[in-house]
Amino acid sequence: MLNQELINQTLKKIKYPGYMRDIVSFGMVKSIAVDGGTVSVLLQMTGGNATIAAQIKAETEKALRALAGVEKVEVEIGGAASPAAAATPWTQQNKLPGIHRAVAVASGKGGVGKSTVSVNLACALKYLGARVGLLDCDIYGPSIPLMMGTREKPTVSAAEKLVPPVAHGIKLMSMGFLVDDDSPVIWRGPMIMKAIQQFVTEVEWAELDYLLVDLPPGTGDAQLSLCQTVPLDGGVIVTTPQEASLGVVRKGIAMFEKVNVPILGIVENMSYFVTPKGERVEIFGHGGGRAEAARRKLPFLGEIPLFTEIREGGDQGVPVVVSQPESAAGQAFVAVGKSLRERLG
Repeated sequence: MLNQELINQTLKKIKYPGYMRDIVSFGMVKSIAVDGGTVSVLLQMTGGNATIAAQIKAETEKALRALAGVEKVEVEIGGAASPAAAATPWTQQNKLPGIHRAVAVASGKGGVGKSTVSVNLACALKYLGARVGLLDCDIYGPSIPLMMGTREKPTVSAAEKLVPPVAHGIKLMSMGFLVDDDSPVIWRGPMIMKAIQQFVTEVEWAELDYLLVDLPPGTGDAQLSLCQTVPLDGGVIVTTPQEASLGVVRKGIAMFEKVNVPILGIVENMSYFVTPKGERVEIFGHGGGRAEAARRKLPFLGEIPLFTEIREGGDQGVPVVVSQPESAAGQAFVAVGKSLRERLG
């Protein structure tokens, strides 16, 4: 017998293109109505990809028509791009007020120094004269508060929005500001999605030239939620030279491609080490990031050697670009910042 529960269970079998999760768990199903043999479903997309919207609609209609007793299917998708709107870039259709460029910093695996690159890249852009914000989307393991040296909690404005703390001239938002030290965040996917949406839309970022978004490693809920919530101007991929890292990073590249986020370039972190005697040691190999960029025909934004000052800056909450901007370590990040700025125009 046709009923809402049967329809809901059927919709749970429809995966969001490119992901293992279904459209129900992503919160896309807003209403279900059954009137005799007519089934009506309202879906909501917060992204602007008309191709994905059309694919989901077609799969939904096909699945519902296959149910016994269904005579007519009506599927409507709200929030998706219309054919006319699809001709306009997604970043222009849904640009966040005051934020001129939004860039995600990602990797396919942990341990490559992605947050270190995010923090110092933000400071490098600030050093170059830009207005910068940094959003920590790693809900389970936020590290931006430590690396930026502040535990200040955000205040609430008269408009009932969060006012982000500021450190080293950069506006910050992180789950680390909202929970006690060492308290674990034990959340399921939908709660993570909601938190990320609030960090983007319910924070008074004001006027920013760049909003950098430090993504958690992997290609799961946080990444998809971000791409559905904020119109990214592009993504930066961080890797280390060895093949073990590059193999997983390729998945990160594929993730951005599936959600139609342009890749602005690759950064090779931990590229090499220089001993006190001046000897160069390639601990993790060298050149893998540049080679991968060439193979994929992507820009190579630069390489970051292993410097003790970089690690110390992250531990002490004063990034090396802030404490020693003219040092070799600081200038390595400034060079990446200049490359990124040129890519974004």
